[in-house]
Amino acid sequence: MSTSEEVYAASPLDPGQTQRLVTENAVDTSVFDQSTVDRAQAIIARYPQPRSALLPMLHLVQSVEGYVSQAGITFCAGQLDLTNAEVSAVATFYTMYKRRPCGEHLVSVCTNTLCAALGGDAIYAKLKDHLDVGHEGTAGEPGTPGSITLEHAECLAACDLGPVLQVNYEYFDNQTPDGALELVKSLQSGEKPHPTRGAPLTDFRQAELQLAGFFEGRDADLDGPSAAPETVRGAKIAAERGWTAPAMPDNAEFPPLPEKK
Repeated sequence: MSTSEEVYAASPLDPGQTQRLVTENAVDTSVFDQSTVDRAQAIIARYPQPRSALLPMLHLVQSVEGYVSQAGITFCAGQLDLTNAEVSAVATFYTMYKRRPCGEHLVSVCTNTLCAALGGDAIYAKLKDHLDVGHEGTAGEPGTPGSITLEHAECLAACDLGPVLQVNYEYFDNQTPDGALELVKSLQSGEKPHPTRGAPLTDFRQAELQLAGFFEGRDADLDGPSAAPETVRGAKIAAERGWTAPAMPDNAEFPPLPEKK
């Protein structure tokens, strides 16, 4: 059932009043052109159930507008035969889906315990003062060259290389407050420094398109190194010394499941 049909079915008003209500509250989704519709259908085709395509679909709409707008929510709902409420519940749960327009670059500073102790809080404070914005604030006109959206992240899963930050989800490891400041200034001036590891730097919307599964001629980005020497050091030592995990016995006994109460 479409959103309009739901309004008609639930409304206590007469048909004329209901029509005016639907028209006045209609969301314009024309920003999502035919190429976006085609990509949406390609995403849906990957899954046995259309609703399973919602997560990459939200990345797709972010690649168009730089955030998940109400139009983006309505577009996803229409493509997947979901209600706006169902799409909104997902879009507001995951922090990677932004509800305000992002800058050309999204800078995420890890301020979880280990990175914070190693200098993550100082890095975030330095960038916050320089950009004069708070969490999820944008310095510059969103989407324009050199604009930066700043956020603190709870964990970027790189404790062995902390403190770390990401630009459009690409890693810059072993950061310092001054080094991070120089990085942000270079982004503002139009440069795209190469991440410590991973793919060459692009912009937020292009990164979102890749997260939706479309590389647009940038397939070589998948070849970028993702693991640092520190990350695989334990595995290397184990290989050098012939260490292996004990094999699983064929007749392993598992404890009984607790009784349901």
